[in-house]
Amino acid sequence: MHPHPAFAWEDRPAMLAFLAETAFCTICADGPVVAHAPVVVAGPDRIRFHLSRGNRAAALDGKRAILSCLGPDAYISPDWYGTPDQVPTWNYLAVEAEGPLRRLDGAELAALLDDLSAAHEARLAPKPAWTRAKMAPGRFEAMLKAIIGYELRIEALRGTRKLGQTKQAEEQRAAAEGLAPFAPVMAALMREEIHE
Repeated sequence: MHPHPAFAWEDRPAMLAFLAETAFCTICADGPVVAHAPVVVAGPDRIRFHLSRGNRAAALDGKRAILSCLGPDAYISPDWYGTPDQVPTWNYLAVEAEGPLRRLDGAELAALLDDLSAAHEARLAPKPAWTRAKMAPGRFEAMLKAIIGYELRIEALRGTRKLGQTKQAEEQRAAAEGLAPFAPVMAALMREEIHE
């Protein structure tokens, strides 16, 4: 993550909301072991996720991990600033959560999957929500045997909102306008960061 203080994101509730909204993260643990998984923010200091038992990263109980979540990102052309001697850059939003992992028991794993599906089914409204009640008796419990759930206790939460804050307002505005046809979400975020 970019170390410049202008890009530091320190609003903990906003970072947790970003994690909950983005909900798909990279988990790095125990040396060079990497996995990708959907996550659920389970309170102000907990994040839960599950992995396939066959995943080489699945044996994580008691290990430390960094969970990395990348949001919108975009290449920024120096041509868009309208001022000379600029260089290309990349704007992005990212949050990292770091802490120890604890393996979930069966009831906690089932609750994690219920929470995960409820959060994402709600985004599909007006579609009727899927629940495990739609499955044949015993099928859900049988499928639970194929996965392992974990909870990361957040000891450190770091965020970056690199949106051109080190540029002059007119340069920020021009770059956002240049980017808008290609990445409208990032352009809108950049516009929000313009300070006159």
